[in-house]
Amino acid sequence: MIGSLTYWMEVAMWVVLGSMAVDFLAGLYKSLKGGTISHEPVLGYLKDIVSYVLPLLVLASISVMDTTGWIVLVGYYVGAVAVIIKYLLSLKGKL
Repeated sequence: MIGSLTYWMEVAMWVVLGSMAVDFLAGLYKSLKGGTISHEPVLGYLKDIVSYVLPLLVLASISVMDTTGWIVLVGYYVGAVAVIIKYLLSLKGKL
């Protein structure tokens, strides 16, 4: 990685990963309670890591090249908030 995560970028990344984990555990509990177990949720979350978390890490790494110092950071935080909202709404639907 070219750059490193600042404190608030790291907090945002942990919140993103935490919301993904809570949503996964809620889905796992719901499937175990219903008696159906499938490999699809795990593959879906792996796909989501590539689709959502990897671009955030790319934005974090190119933030060093941003001459203004805030444009890439705004994109990072907007993306992180969007992922958090997506998983909170998904969690709300599962409960």
